[in-house]
Amino acid sequence: MTLANAAHEGFQHNLVIDRDLQIKLYRRMVELRQFEKRAYDLFLQGLVKGTSHLSLGQEAISAAFGEAMQQGDWTFATYRGHAHTLSRGVPMAPVMAELMGRADGLMAGKGGSMHLTSVEHGMMGSYAIVGAHLPIAIGAAFSSKYRNSHQVAVCFFGDGTTNIGAFHEALNLAAIWKLPVVFVCENNLYMEYTSIYDVTAVEHPAADRASAYGLERLIVDGNDPDAVYSMAIDRLSRARNGEGPSLIEALTYRQTGHSRADPGKYRPDEEVARWLEKDPITTYRARLVVNGASGALLDQIDGEVMAEVDRATEQAKASGPPPVELVMKDVWSDGGSGWRN
Repeated sequence: MTLANAAHEGFQHNLVIDRDLQIKLYRRMVELRQFEKRAYDLFLQGLVKGTSHLSLGQEAISAAFGEAMQQGDWTFATYRGHAHTLSRGVPMAPVMAELMGRADGLMAGKGGSMHLTSVEHGMMGSYAIVGAHLPIAIGAAFSSKYRNSHQVAVCFFGDGTTNIGAFHEALNLAAIWKLPVVFVCENNLYMEYTSIYDVTAVEHPAADRASAYGLERLIVDGNDPDAVYSMAIDRLSRARNGEGPSLIEALTYRQTGHSRADPGKYRPDEEVARWLEKDPITTYRARLVVNGASGALLDQIDGEVMAEVDRATEQAKASGPPPVELVMKDVWSDGGSGWRN
């Protein structure tokens, strides 16, 4: 058993994270990593069409929040949403099939990489328009407060979102109405091809703006699943108990470019190397071993995950394209376009 290290700003917590939970976090991060690596391989084979955005290196954030959230809570994510979808318990096979545009996909092949949604699992969508989901998340949080359902909306976004109007409008309303929402800025240092620090007046694009809305300044090591989990448990509990919103800045790094078409050459080699040394999976595995976890068990998990990825891949490949009859389905509220006639 270990204590989550509270070496992050604006927060102190002595939450005990037991071995079983740590093993679950490790498994989840490996699942997210291997799923996206396979998705990239399928893209190179021409089986995943269009662009997509990987979160390789950022797995600790989605994995930790996925474990901390309750079944009825809601996740709102960006176009970089594969990991957030899987972390809410959505099986790999339908997500893989969706990326491949197949009929057995999560959304029958009509949504693709950037629009993953599973209401059943509380995954309320991946949003391709930067910041578009923040006002939607506070709408969900408002409904929770109105119905007294104690559900919490968790809204993930990148550092670039902090410089657009929707970020400030959503934070302001959430604070005024004391809504049960947790905003999580996944600060991976870059807005597509531009360093966030080149275009932002403060050092921490999310945390340094929290005080403008009466919120605490919260910064967490986004590559440390124990730290993120303890932060998530604390903030989710506060929101559920009617104490209003939180804004968390999780410091992390994407190990690849912004999207499949981006080689990421604008980033200094020494910076990339420094962050690769902080890889959340390799560092967490080393921590678990030091704390007494069996290396053989972790190797077994690695093998089980790869087998699961292989099964999901073959299931997705076996699915055909969506039938043309689906083209108008789920476009209008009644399920079809008949009202137009």
